[in-house]
Amino acid sequence: MTIDIPYKKTVLPITLPDSIDFQCLEPSFFPLETSLEQMIEDSLESPVSSVPFREFLRGSGDLLVIVNDGTRPTPTRLILEEIADDLEKYGAQFIIATGVHRAPTDQEFRYIFGNTYERFRERILVHDARKTEDLEYYGESKQGTPIYLNKHCGLSGKILVIGSVEPHYFAGYTGGRKGFFPGIAGFETIEANHKLALDPSAKTLKLKGNPVHEDMMDCLKCLEGKEVFGIMTVLDKFHQIYAVSSGDLIESFYGAIDKADEIFVTPVEKKADIVISCAKYPMDVDLYQSQKAIDNGKLALKEGGILYVVSSCNDGLGEKAFSRLLSSSDSPQGVLEHIEKEYRLGYHKAAKMAEVFTWADVRLYSDLDDQTVRDLFMTPLEDLQRDILKSIEDSGENVSVIFIPDGCVTVPYSN
Repeated sequence: MTIDIPYKKTVLPITLPDSIDFQCLEPSFFPLETSLEQMIEDSLESPVSSVPFREFLRGSGDLLVIVNDGTRPTPTRLILEEIADDLEKYGAQFIIATGVHRAPTDQEFRYIFGNTYERFRERILVHDARKTEDLEYYGESKQGTPIYLNKHCGLSGKILVIGSVEPHYFAGYTGGRKGFFPGIAGFETIEANHKLALDPSAKTLKLKGNPVHEDMMDCLKCLEGKEVFGIMTVLDKFHQIYAVSSGDLIESFYGAIDKADEIFVTPVEKKADIVISCAKYPMDVDLYQSQKAIDNGKLALKEGGILYVVSSCNDGLGEKAFSRLLSSSDSPQGVLEHIEKEYRLGYHKAAKMAEVFTWADVRLYSDLDDQTVRDLFMTPLEDLQRDILKSIEDSGENVSVIFIPDGCVTVPYSN
């Protein structure tokens, strides 16, 4: 059989023996019962716990629209194309919720805004979590997280948040509150919140008792009295919109979760000897983002198995702290011991990766140089086809293989 491995914006065909125990796990697809335009319009006219969208906009001065950056698959452009005239009417200003990511490239701006980019480009701000003069302080959360938000949040009359909801490896799910935290939060805020990801209860699909989620929710108290409207999308396996949930920021977020589970949570009868997990564009931008493919891939892998991670990482490693920690340690266990003594932003990512490296053989096919990959306790690959076939041969006649073409968002689930 031949499988198509997503790589950058194309695919790599890989041939596997027909005789193996093979399973492909990927997000689901359900045909829409109405047009995309009608789905969006219906959601905006009948929002959750809110007045209709255009009524929300009425009389608003200083409307701020928060949108995700180019590392997210959120179909922001499709939503903007439907409401562009409304946003133009009320003089909307936009801010890119970068968190701690870099500013978008010109190509990424066009990916985010689509054909509305030229129309709105002079009104677009890019959040910089390290630019302290652009931050406003709102006190502390119950967990002691200092709450800093971009000052344009406080200056705005009303706020529209456009996001997408899918499982997230330590926040439970993306979307909703993530537009603010970490989207337009200060570095100190993000670092303190992400440190909570070291808790075993900070994991995918979990909200109740998840310290990261609960801290983000508590941080939202700084928005009391502010009018906020959320438009949360759920994508299918083709990154097309499957559902739209609009209205109150939190209620629209919760309203999208069941739909997200329908798409992204895939049952696994038994774990495999070999798992091939791909970071699909645009999540393949760097290793920091691609780590999600490792975290989800491990859920389908037997202990001692081989995990193939496929990601171009064309922008390199991403946030430097996690890669410095991994490369400066003698072993994955040493990484975990270091984090117990000291935490910096990015160490949660190193911890999640190191935990997998203690029990799995992880091999990376990417654009990174070989020594960099080895320094991070993974095996670099030049010929993905050859290495997979050799692993299958070495594993014996009862070898089992699971292929996850969209590993950053597909969550294997077994009882």
